[in-house]
Amino acid sequence: MKTKKRNFLKNKKKNEIKNQLGIYENIIPKKSQVEYIKVEDMPDIYLIDGEPLLMQTEDKIIPTLKAILNQKTIENEVVVDMGAINFVIKGADIMSPGIVDAQDTITEGDTVVIVDEQHHKPLAIGTALITGPEMVENNKGKAIKNLHYVGDPIWTLEI
Repeated sequence: MKTKKRNFLKNKKKNEIKNQLGIYENIIPKKSQVEYIKVEDMPDIYLIDGEPLLMQTEDKIIPTLKAILNQKTIENEVVVDMGAINFVIKGADIMSPGIVDAQDTITEGDTVVIVDEQHHKPLAIGTALITGPEMVENNKGKAIKNLHYVGDPIWTLEI
């Protein structure tokens, strides 16, 4: 991992990011240190008290799987069948036929957490390409763009 840039954020910027996170704003505690890291060949990372808990996508900041694992409840959950797991953890986008259940409140463009149907453990984080009900009803096509998954460089990142 080659770091290009690394700096701590001021409270103003920290609060801006917290507001962008919406339902995940509690990932950044009030008295935490937030550090921005620009890494070669990876999305930009935000460390919260030394842990890589946020990442920058093309248009927004989203939680990492490590942040989701620290949450008491998972918002915008999408459940995939056991046959889809190997594809998901290799970085494939999530197709509608592999989706067993999705929260009705999910809209296109939302950040979603993909979990397995047996243990409900987070496998990946992505962006919804269609609504939650459409994910379950459709028999073909992409439903979620996979942005971060178990075993990818962000998951294995050590600072």
